Amino acid sequence: MPEPSTIAAFAVASLALLVIPGPAVLFIINRSVADGRSVGLASVAGIEIGSLVHVVAAGLGVSAALAASALAFNTIKWLGVVYLIVIGLRTLKVRPASTAGSEAGPAMPPARAFRQGVVVNILNPKVALFFLSFLPQFIDPARGNAGAQAVVLGLVFVSIGTLTDCLYAMTASSLRTVLLRGRALPFVQRYVAGTVFIGLGLVAATSGGHAKHTA
Repeated sequence: MPEPSTIAAFAVASLALLVIPGPAVLFIINRSVADGRSVGLASVAGIEIGSLVHVVAAGLGVSAALAASALAFNTIKWLGVVYLIVIGLRTLKVRPASTAGSEAGPAMPPARAFRQGVVVNILNPKVALFFLSFLPQFIDPARGNAGAQAVVLGLVFVSIGTLTDCLYAMTASSLRTVLLRGRALPFVQRYVAGTVFIGLGLVAATSGGHAKHTA
């Protein structure tokens, strides 16, 4: 178990990183503005479940194995790239339902946003690299099981991420009411959303390089 001072220092550092918008935050904002609060919060839940997968992987050493294998790392990376770009292209092709004169329900079911959030974060190699390069700095082998320490610190990260991501979702979804009064929402749902997904795919494609093969 990490010392309380170590947990506190890790929490402060995690907060500083989490408040800076990245791919996960952009995904949450996109879903919140385009489809409303319930969908935005569902996407948050999916993102955090995806983060928990990386936490467990870090505790079991799977992330370290991915980093050591260029093939495994790049397979995960390009699966994420393809997924994001395909979702973006599909979004650009679908014409959203008209919302003129009514408070239309969300165009995307919350369950679907949840599933997308899980996949987006599981297939995000930057999350695995975070746990590989940042979290180990706070693990003290003298304190016992390093895997258990990684899980504890990872849960701290996910807890803080849940709070900050919910704040992003609540703030972004509050703009939807204004957008519903005009004709901007269909544009956001189709063109902005599609472009954001494709942009996230391109960011994933150009970030992180590749893992070094040490075998």
